[in-house]
Amino acid sequence: MSDKLPVRNKTKKINIGSVTIGGGSPVAIQSMTNTSTEDVKETVAQILRLEKKGCEIIRAAVPTPDAAKAFKEIKRQIHIPIVADIHFDYKLAIAAIENGADKIRINPGNIGSPDRVKEVVSACKERNIPIRVGVNGGSLEREILEKYDGVTPEGIVESALKQCAYIEELGYDNLVVSIKSSDVLMSIKSYELISKAVDYPLHVGITEAGTLLSGTVKSSVGIGLILAAGIGDTLRVSLTDDPETEVYVAKQILSSLGLKKTGVEIVSCPTCGRTKIDLIGLANKVQEEFGDLDKNIRIAVMGCVVNGPGEAKEADIGIAGGDGVGIVIKKGEVIRKVPEDELLQALREEIINL
Repeated sequence: MSDKLPVRNKTKKINIGSVTIGGGSPVAIQSMTNTSTEDVKETVAQILRLEKKGCEIIRAAVPTPDAAKAFKEIKRQIHIPIVADIHFDYKLAIAAIENGADKIRINPGNIGSPDRVKEVVSACKERNIPIRVGVNGGSLEREILEKYDGVTPEGIVESALKQCAYIEELGYDNLVVSIKSSDVLMSIKSYELISKAVDYPLHVGITEAGTLLSGTVKSSVGIGLILAAGIGDTLRVSLTDDPETEVYVAKQILSSLGLKKTGVEIVSCPTCGRTKIDLIGLANKVQEEFGDLDKNIRIAVMGCVVNGPGEAKEADIGIAGGDGVGIVIKKGEVIRKVPEDELLQALREEIINL
């Protein structure tokens, strides 16, 4: 990996509970619960699992007054900041704030009258709670759609700037900006434009990215290119999948760009005609057992004892196998030979000693 990291854009620092984003702070990983927020037990259980996976900020939907009230007890039992996701009903935003939300996500355009937006801003100002101004390609104002003849990066940015300006006019600038589209290239262009127009921290992502495989590809390309340009202070990978998977993919994106140490990094070669073991099954077992290990190490899983040592030379520890024989590799050197069916156990023993 290159030692040259992306040069980060300078943005202002914003505190979301105990987490700081912007101003050169590490890019923070977010996800969103998919439990019923009113169900405190299930919501807390999911958040605690997400914390263990590396989630640093969690968002929860607030569709009802009971969901807003639940924030108080949820917050008491978790260890990361919680963001209230609000649509349409300004009273729910205020109730969530009163019950301890660390940040509010709103689209001022769908909250209602200016007076209602003003009440939400006043409640946030009183407690110095950040507001995430979220604009999606699918939620643009009619006049902007007509002006640009549809959804465009310029229109998305204009909408976001309009919403920010309105809150600024109310005397508040504790803001985070999010401008998302399900179109990768449109998202990239939108973030390039907004990064030149404001110094607020930017929440990046590809909205409605899709199911596990397609969504991971779209998110990795889109978010990766945005981050590689130095843009972005916090991110969410939006997948039609378990939120824990979102966190895992986010960690891998950041790790691949050198923006976060994720603990264990697992590399494995593709299969080929020389592969004589169940490489796919072995790699998945290694990922399942060691993926969440609290060690900053690289593990290589290779399918060929001929090329394995050379291909795994950058790894701290690795294994390769074929035709009934397995080898354990450390820093490119073969240190053990074992029966193929003992490879996983041999790897386990060596990792303990690292």
